[in-house]
Formats: sequence, structure tokens, C-alpha cells
Amino acid sequence: MSAKKFEDAMARLEEIVQSLESGNLSLEESIKAFEEGMKLAKFCSQKLEEAEKKVTMLMKESEGRYVQAPFRVEQEEQQQASSE
Repeated sequence: MSAKKFEDAMARLEEIVQSLESGNLSLEESIKAFEEGMKLAKFCSQKLEEAEKKVTMLMKESEGRYVQAPFRVEQEEQQQASSE
């Protein structure tokens, strides 16, 4: 459910950016749009931080223990590139 809200917020944020970039809004409309955009950006940032905390990998240490480590996209991409 929150993923859908995140997607909706991102889509609305994109609309706001396009409206502001068009230059067709009045000053008052621009300020209202900017305020809404800032609220949406904060919401999206919070959702991304929550997701980052949830995305973890279990990594097996040499002694057989499992530890929790943050998921790193860069490491995954490097591993895929080196295997190709």
C-alpha cells in the first residue's frame, strides 16, 4: 500500500516540476505548487529511507555465522559486470 502511495507521490511530484518549469503559473500558483512539491519530496525521501533500512542481506561469515549487512547496489553491479 505504501509503495502505491510512493508511486503516486512521485508521479505528482513530476507533474509539479513540469508545471513549474513551464513558467505558465502565476506567482501564487507557483508557491502553492512548490510547497506541495516539498511535502511530496519529504514523503518520498522518508519512504526511501524506510525501504533502505528494510533491504538487507544475510551474509555467511567464514565461521558459519550469519550477519546482517546493508544491501549495496554498487557491489551487486560490480559482481555482475565481472562475471560477464
